[in-house]
Amino acid sequence: MRRFAVRLMVSGILSALLATVPSVGPVYAGGDPPASEAPAPKKKKGASYIEEPSFVEGYRVAYATIYDRNDFAAAIDQLRALGRDDNAAVANLIGYAYRKLGNYQLSQVWYERALRSDPNHVRTWQYYGLWQVEQGNREQAQYHLSRIASLCGTGCEEYRSLADALGRQPGTGLVY
Repeated sequence: MRRFAVRLMVSGILSALLATVPSVGPVYAGGDPPASEAPAPKKKKGASYIEEPSFVEGYRVAYATIYDRNDFAAAIDQLRALGRDDNAAVANLIGYAYRKLGNYQLSQVWYERALRSDPNHVRTWQYYGLWQVEQGNREQAQYHLSRIASLCGTGCEEYRSLADALGRQPGTGLVY
């Protein structure tokens, strides 16, 4: 079941990445646009990270390092090496890895960085909500749960996961 969940999450992330690919421009009968309409060549500097196979592969490897091997320190190094700390998915995974290592202060920094990058990143709201539960901040976790509900509804996995954590007895020392 866990392996299926990991594959489902990877599939979702890759789908989200593919959704950021720019649409195809106009199609001309002769194939190429007239010289007067030809766009100036784009610089690679502003290219989307989905256009970088090395990013996608590096993210996939770091993801597996976290969820398959539970090697959180190595995953942090792999994610930082991607050079995309401003990406919500990357920052969220770094935060998750720090949380699993017990470094709650750095974990919080990375979760907040992820939300600054993308305030609608549902997985970050979930993981940061679980962080809040672990810290005993149930009111804050409830706020995170309401944000998730507004983004993906009450039927999504992220909502169910955080709601389940909030439904458990406080102070039991459970780690998510």
